Amino acid sequence: MTQLELARAETISPQMSLVAEREGLEAEFIRRGVAEGTIVIPANPGHKNLVPGGIGRELKTKVNANIGTSSDFGNIDTELEKLRVAIDCGADAVMDLSTGGDINAIRRAIVTASPVMIGTVPIYQAGIEAMNKRGAIVKMTVDDLFSSIEEHARDGVDFITVHCGTTRAAVEHLKKQGRVADVVSRGGAFLIGWMLHNERENPLYEYFDRLLDIAREFDVTLSLGDGMRPGCLADATDRPQIEELLAIGELVSKARQAGVQVMVEGPGHLPLNQIEANVQLEKSICQGAPFYVLGPLVTDVAAGYDHITGAIGGAIAAAAGTDFLCYVTPAEHLSLPDPEDVRQGVIASRIAAHAGDIVKGVKGAADWDRQMALARKKLDWEEQARLSLNPELARRVHGKHTSVGKACSMCGEYCAMELVEKYLGASVTRC
Repeated sequence: MTQLELARAETISPQMSLVAEREGLEAEFIRRGVAEGTIVIPANPGHKNLVPGGIGRELKTKVNANIGTSSDFGNIDTELEKLRVAIDCGADAVMDLSTGGDINAIRRAIVTASPVMIGTVPIYQAGIEAMNKRGAIVKMTVDDLFSSIEEHARDGVDFITVHCGTTRAAVEHLKKQGRVADVVSRGGAFLIGWMLHNERENPLYEYFDRLLDIAREFDVTLSLGDGMRPGCLADATDRPQIEELLAIGELVSKARQAGVQVMVEGPGHLPLNQIEANVQLEKSICQGAPFYVLGPLVTDVAAGYDHITGAIGGAIAAAAGTDFLCYVTPAEHLSLPDPEDVRQGVIASRIAAHAGDIVKGVKGAADWDRQMALARKKLDWEEQARLSLNPELARRVHGKHTSVGKACSMCGEYCAMELVEKYLGASVTRC
């Protein structure tokens, strides 16, 4: 039985119990959330060393790190190093988006090595293999696509991105309206090219029941991808994006009826004032399904700093109710990320996730900040480092310059906290 089927049978699975323990919540709360579909636990039984995590309502906002080879660069060793860095920096999930090298071997090595949730986009492999065997992505067969999906599921992948809502109707709106950046989703582009060339409906939409059969067999969580996500601010919240979201809303209901866990992916590039509205739209149209966003990026002009633009948007999205942030690295739009890009991207998204959790009142979020405030009050530098998102960096920066007293080198003997403690003491303490 899937996690969703167990929850509906009023059974608390070991995975639900572990998620409850990690979140500091009651196991029955997690069970109810899974049963309703507002919480998912991506946990393929084939992923043997997985430590299950939960995504959804009233849980900590989770962070995903994308890794994977390209046709230009990368192998098993490069991706396992990125995996290690992502996990060390606190990523809750990792997606393998490999499109070069031995894709099967890379995916299996990542699943074997990872204690965190692993996601993939099977259409990448299906399209690449069709190009290698038949000379073009558009010559991919329906069986090619579903064989790839089943292979990923058998290998222990916990969640898969499937662009099921990228329908012919959405493509027609795209053709009529036009866009500045057209389509930036690689999976969406594969499917749109296939649909236009073959003059057929998206097989992931047309044969959604076949997809559900695979997902149910392996308890793979479906992440309904946004092939029409905006790739620039000028295309944000337009008709093709909303048309796709409406189709996804229908598919969420079908997946739940079939006992399959499902979450929904979202934009993309959005101006600040449209982020909350996009979250509310998804939650309404998709009946509270967990929402998974890329960024969102709040400006198009920060090349080299898009981990910052993504963190700004991610914080607003998390505060508005988004459940899962896909990181953005400094290499976004420029290059395949290296391990340092992965590090910067994970930390930036974790900052955004935590900032959102404080606003949402997630259990324990504000307590963490209070502990840091107390450590700063005491000028306890080791405790401050321990409580930091990146303790190694905190220690290194603090140690760059020596100081004559307990304070850091920023203020030296004129530290405000030290002065107030010295002259006013406990009379102003509110701890």
